[in-house]
Amino acid sequence: MKTRALRRVALVAAVASTSALVLAGCSGAGGSASGGDGEVTLTVATFNDFGYTDALLQEYMDAHPNVKIVHNKAATSNEARENYFQKLGKTGLADIEAIEVDWLPEVMEYADLLAPVPDDLKSRWLDYKVEAATSPEGKLVGYGTDIGPEGVCYRSDLFAAAGLPTDRAEVATMLQGDWSTYFAAGDTYVAATGKAFFDSAGGTYQGAINQVEAAYENPDNGEITATSNPDVKKIYDQVLKASATQSAHLGQWSDDWFAGLSNGAFATMLCPGWMLGVIEGNAPEVKGWDIANVFPGGAGNWGGSYLTVPGNGKNVEAAQELADWLTDPETQVTAFENAGTFPSQTDALKADALLSNTNAYFNNAPVGEMLSERAQAVKVSPYKGTFYFQINDAMQKALTRVEDGTQDAATSWKQWATEVDALS
Repeated sequence: MKTRALRRVALVAAVASTSALVLAGCSGAGGSASGGDGEVTLTVATFNDFGYTDALLQEYMDAHPNVKIVHNKAATSNEARENYFQKLGKTGLADIEAIEVDWLPEVMEYADLLAPVPDDLKSRWLDYKVEAATSPEGKLVGYGTDIGPEGVCYRSDLFAAAGLPTDRAEVATMLQGDWSTYFAAGDTYVAATGKAFFDSAGGTYQGAINQVEAAYENPDNGEITATSNPDVKKIYDQVLKASATQSAHLGQWSDDWFAGLSNGAFATMLCPGWMLGVIEGNAPEVKGWDIANVFPGGAGNWGGSYLTVPGNGKNVEAAQELADWLTDPETQVTAFENAGTFPSQTDALKADALLSNTNAYFNNAPVGEMLSERAQAVKVSPYKGTFYFQINDAMQKALTRVEDGTQDAATSWKQWATEVDALS
């Protein structure tokens, strides 16, 4: 693997006509990290795995001896979201706060409480990444980190035991098609092994609902349409029908789910780039994980995040400089290598360091090229309105109630619909 220094040389050569790799001077409250003798402690709050290893953050501190970085990681994105909205505009937030794309409709209501991203950085990211985090007044408030193009991760050793193909190209051919094709493969696997094919109804539902242009709200007027949208009900029914025999019933991010990544509790899962690091980090001893360049229904993007700088922080300017560095193309390639967080920066997407990247853990899969192709295959950018997060979170709980046997599918849907109606 190329060293970070060598990769920086390669990237600078590729984008020499831009200033993307130069730390931008930013205006705002608080001191700059680039100059002065006073020590600045910057707190960075994230969740899941952004690829911000101790070594990566130390590199910044080595280049800025007056800066100390403290990295705090929430157990779940839900916990991070709750903390964010409780404290935004008040006190207690980190100098840099990570947010998930699904929170953006709510975040943008408080854009005035966030420090702006400098105008000269706006061309760094994919257009849709910038547009989603820009206020009607033209203020960009989020430093784009990753996007989530998806493939299918699978346990080749478990596939072999079931008599299924193990070569990733052959697996892609087997799974090519719509969701019924994916679930048909699941039926074959379950019949051969008596074991679960995928991890959970919730994770599988998320992959399918991300292919619906406007699942829960009307883009024209914001009206909540979730309970009357036939696509939502169809996906709910289809996923739960398959779940009855194919799901391990392990809610994502639960202790049992983490254990399932290594103990063979399920053979496949839907895999945005950022999930690769999660799998490797929690099942380091497993030799069978691989990824296929395919996705049910054609393609999908799951997730993606931003860094934001609260405007009332003590070190706004220094935080802006660090957020700039954490989202420059070269740093994002490193984050991808660390955790599979696929870059949203246009120059990074063209870098040889990304396109030539392979993942030894996933049987040397050409993940850089593969996820680039998966990203280009995405045709739908789902509309996510003000209530998207609440509606989708309630749906995840509805699916969980069915999987844990608390309610049947019809009763759980009815409860979800009542909760959604209460948002109107």
